[in-house]
Amino acid sequence: MIVARDVAEVREVVRRAARERIPLIARGAGSGLAGGAVATDGAIVLDLSGLDRILAIDPVDGTAHVEAGVITADLDRAAREHDLIFAPDPGSVGISTIGGNIATNAGGLRGAKYGVTRDAVLSVDVVLADGSLVRLGRPTIKGVTGYDLAGLIVGSEGTLGVVVGAVVRLLPRPRRVATASAFFATLEDAATAVAAVAVSGARPAVLEILDGATLAAIDDAQGTGLRARGDALLVAQTDGFGAEEEIAVVVEALSATASAVDWTADEAEADRLLAARRQALPAIERLGRPLIEDIAVPRSRLAEAIRRIRAVAAERDVPIFVFGHAGDGNLHPIIVADADEDGGIPEAAHRAADDIFALALELGGTVTAEHGVGRLKREWARRELGEPPVLLHRRIKDVFDPDGILNPGSGL
Repeated sequence: MIVARDVAEVREVVRRAARERIPLIARGAGSGLAGGAVATDGAIVLDLSGLDRILAIDPVDGTAHVEAGVITADLDRAAREHDLIFAPDPGSVGISTIGGNIATNAGGLRGAKYGVTRDAVLSVDVVLADGSLVRLGRPTIKGVTGYDLAGLIVGSEGTLGVVVGAVVRLLPRPRRVATASAFFATLEDAATAVAAVAVSGARPAVLEILDGATLAAIDDAQGTGLRARGDALLVAQTDGFGAEEEIAVVVEALSATASAVDWTADEAEADRLLAARRQALPAIERLGRPLIEDIAVPRSRLAEAIRRIRAVAAERDVPIFVFGHAGDGNLHPIIVADADEDGGIPEAAHRAADDIFALALELGGTVTAEHGVGRLKREWARRELGEPPVLLHRRIKDVFDPDGILNPGSGL
């Protein structure tokens, strides 16, 4: 592994890799969940975590120029000093880097209103496969000169170039925030409530769903009593000057199927509710070795997706915990299984994952909503896209990386 201290060192490492035809894998915090930054035999792993400077924040333009190794939460914290926020909010916000978020087009809790990383990126500084440094995109909010090459880099998982910096959008910090929590007797009732919110006219910044199994895991880890209140929990948050008025619309939509609904405008209470959501994965990880999956379906098919994921759990006889970003149809079915006698994931767990991916495609969804393709989902990504788009991806890859040295084996 080579730990780069600045952009010049990144360029030199890439030039060496190109000259000697050595595979090169860029790595940020290592928080990815699809195997996109896993070392292969003979490869150089280029650690970009040392490129961690926030170079500039411009409150008037609403932008920040950052290096790739900046931690997401650190950027958001710095933005708040100017009454701004960095909207992308992945679950790994405390450890993930901006470069890693760009590589995977990471989403997060605020995605229902603010979108994903691509929606926040204006330009990227990229070291190409020959070691040259280019800036793709522009620092302005609008601009249509040429192809959207910056957008192409976002989500490319280090297969087209090494992202060393970016200019990202910052948004005004919401002056008001209101948060609602709703418990439901069944997970299907909660999914029905998500559909009701979608047609209510409200646009919550956050709309998260947790199933009963996940609530029980959180209770076990945190000493709370969430599971006793229902088989599912929805947490919704509205923001802006009309936050309270908008949360009233959300509460009305939730109440049709909820067994209990509460809301608050208190930020500390809101943080407590969202902290419980962020504790979901750590709580589940205490129970065994997890397969952390990531699918998205149209919101209109959310109830069906959840019902059939539960059927997969029963058929394959493996525990599956479901939580996710309900506002944009993004579910995280977490399959927990003890290691088999060889130390690997049991076959039943792999088959359950395949069932879930097939289900996502059947319902018009995707096999990866925010975690990326990496090395773990290549075959399923090809099935989702079909042969002509896969060939187009490969032709684009050949243009950017003719020798195939950048993160080989990851992506398509």
